[in-house]
Amino acid sequence: MITTELFLIAMAVIFSLPWLIWRLGRTDYWAPLVVVQIITGILLGPGVLGRVAPEAYQFVFTPAVIQSLNGVAWWAVMLFVMIAGVELDLKKAWVHRRESGITAGLALGVPLVFGCGAALLMLASGGGWMAEQARSWQFVLGVGMSCAVTALPILILLMEKLEILRQPLGQRILRYASLDDIAIWGVLALILMDWERVGRQVGFLLAFVVVALLFRRLMRAIPERDRWYVALVWLAVCGFGSDWAGLHYMVGAFLAGAVMDAEWFDQERMDLLRHHVLLVLMPVFFLSTGLRTEWALGGYAVFAAAGVLLVASVAGKLIGVRMAGRVLGWAPGEASIVGWLLQTKALIMIIFANILLDKGVITSDTFTALLLMAVASTMLTVPMVAPQLARLQRLVMQRA
Repeated sequence: MITTELFLIAMAVIFSLPWLIWRLGRTDYWAPLVVVQIITGILLGPGVLGRVAPEAYQFVFTPAVIQSLNGVAWWAVMLFVMIAGVELDLKKAWVHRRESGITAGLALGVPLVFGCGAALLMLASGGGWMAEQARSWQFVLGVGMSCAVTALPILILLMEKLEILRQPLGQRILRYASLDDIAIWGVLALILMDWERVGRQVGFLLAFVVVALLFRRLMRAIPERDRWYVALVWLAVCGFGSDWAGLHYMVGAFLAGAVMDAEWFDQERMDLLRHHVLLVLMPVFFLSTGLRTEWALGGYAVFAAAGVLLVASVAGKLIGVRMAGRVLGWAPGEASIVGWLLQTKALIMIIFANILLDKGVITSDTFTALLLMAVASTMLTVPMVAPQLARLQRLVMQRA
């Protein structure tokens, strides 16, 4: 069969299989569609389908098909990361800077320390986790930050499901996650800093500041209908510049969105764009992510590492937020709800891990362990938070 036909077969599988599992299995409470798509991507990858039915895997997922899927996935994830950057609202964080700073700092710092500890255990257990060309500090910091990440776009979807997104609690959680998002991309830039190309990277950042100021003036001067098109051109240019400098195109995508103001765009249209990207494009990214999973060190070792990382991630986030709650005098049970929501991983952590893999910081086995940790973390969120929210609401009504 020709590449076009194989590509369309792959696309049919990508969009049908996860949807059927999600719809017929009624998994939405514990595994939203986005999580099912990620799991399906893993199952269709070389680590599972490639071993169970290697002929079927090799027939559909030829190098040409994989390359075509990667092109769609690159643009999908760039759009998604840009939207996450646009949705950052630092003005509210500044108004509530003490509360936001303490909570975001502890919610990021404690799981980062726990995750770095888990990374050191992985290094002590033997080789196979860190890429040969990477330095130990890059691996430890990269894995540690993976445990500290909060998936802001998926957090928004989960809070919509729980009907708290527009409530004061939901808006507070968005502030904390937004501040942590900035720290995450800053740490990533540090990890990816190539001292042999530091001149090019510094030159890109300086040029970005100047061009971003001009870009902002342009966006204010043109009507909204033109801003959408200019934003897409800006995204492609920033992604190219960042990748050319050695910082990875997704760093450029985040920067492209971060310098745009959310009020430049109609909020309903922006929400629709995010939902449409998730519907139409992101499933391809999930599959291309699954195609990168490997089990060279053996399934038991990868699952054990994923378990250690999950404990470090969840425990670190819950402890950090509980510490913030004590300092700030939160109501009983509030810190647990905030902590469980902020430990949601999914997309942003998977994007983060993809970059670490692309840049030769981690191996495919570490990537697979991180992917499994992200899936488990996200699946835990709604089942853990929903009963606590119901309990908290009953307490509030009783006191009233």
